[in-house]
Amino acid sequence: MRLRPGPAPPGLRRAAGVIASGAVGLLLGAGATLAISPAPPPPGSGASLGASRVPTVPAAASTFLAWTPGGLPSGFRRALTELPGIRRAVVVRSDVAWLTGSTSASGEVADRPPAGYAIPLEVAAVKPSEYARFVPPADRGTLALLGDGGGILGASSARLRGLGPGAVLRFGPVPVPVIAVWPDELVGASELLVARDLGRRLGVRHDRYALIQPRGEPTERELARLLREALPADLPLQVRAPGETPYFRQGDAVLPPVALKQLFGEFAARPDPDRRGYLLIDPAWERTHIATERVPLLGRVTCHVAILPQLRGAMRELLALGLEHTVRSFSGCYARRFANRDPSQAISHHTWGVAIDLNVPQNPYGAPPNQDPGLVAVMERWGFIWGGTFALPDGMHFEYHRPPER
Repeated sequence: MRLRPGPAPPGLRRAAGVIASGAVGLLLGAGATLAISPAPPPPGSGASLGASRVPTVPAAASTFLAWTPGGLPSGFRRALTELPGIRRAVVVRSDVAWLTGSTSASGEVADRPPAGYAIPLEVAAVKPSEYARFVPPADRGTLALLGDGGGILGASSARLRGLGPGAVLRFGPVPVPVIAVWPDELVGASELLVARDLGRRLGVRHDRYALIQPRGEPTERELARLLREALPADLPLQVRAPGETPYFRQGDAVLPPVALKQLFGEFAARPDPDRRGYLLIDPAWERTHIATERVPLLGRVTCHVAILPQLRGAMRELLALGLEHTVRSFSGCYARRFANRDPSQAISHHTWGVAIDLNVPQNPYGAPPNQDPGLVAVMERWGFIWGGTFALPDGMHFEYHRPPER
């Protein structure tokens, strides 16, 4: 939800348009940069939301991605540099920072959240001298300027905000001048990239993923074996090769927050003072984006209005196939909280109302998944990714990922 008064920038369909038309398209264009589709599909066409899965190829073709669920462990950054098979590496920090306002280069107010609320932004923080070897040479001079206290907006974040170089973002008392806008793949699909020193002032303190250029030409499996030497034995590790995943970042299987905002709207929020790990969401956003409706097999469901038709279609197909017995229980969709109710983690995708939990007793978090393959196949056909395939299994979890198959 755009919180700036006045018309949206050209080509940007505001969150209200999501509700009015029931249709926003998320495309990956040249260089795997996220963009809003300017036109809705024809009425009655079925799928109302879209997201392509074009893989991201890093600027340095030999770069691998490595991450662990919940963040990289303490000491991993130092241990990584000491491994003999690593030529160079950079560890990227990422956390939620709270945007309290912003102005354009001309001084026009762009973001003004309601009193008592702020806008959660995913902010990444790096050491510029280390990150420089992972961006094109022409961009390294700009990266060095991060040390002066500025930030680089990702292209999708810039479009969402209607901002560019010269704008100023404010996080409480800390102003962050925007020095550049980069393609999303250069900032790991984060909303804002800053230097580590500034990141600490914004509350960005957790190492999330590493970009690695190994010696020689190892396979993913060979590199994973090498990285295991720097990790606890029981910690799940995800290693990705160039071009393998749409999002070269942590949690690469799911849509990043900026993509969720473009598809489903941006909200203002604040931590719930009475319940650790939970959030209070701007009621105006909830009124226009969240709805409660009856869905076959599930009963009364509270979700984002844009995915209710998709969810209803999946349940109807289960009924048509005689697979209604595969849905034993439904444990909710919209939930205002951080992932795993942990304030050090990202905001849960349940907070956008685009994820549901099915058969929770049979599928506890982190345990081997136990869902009927028929249920999984139907949900995937209707555009929901299954958490049973995640690095740390979440077998109960299905969330929006793409439009239904035609």
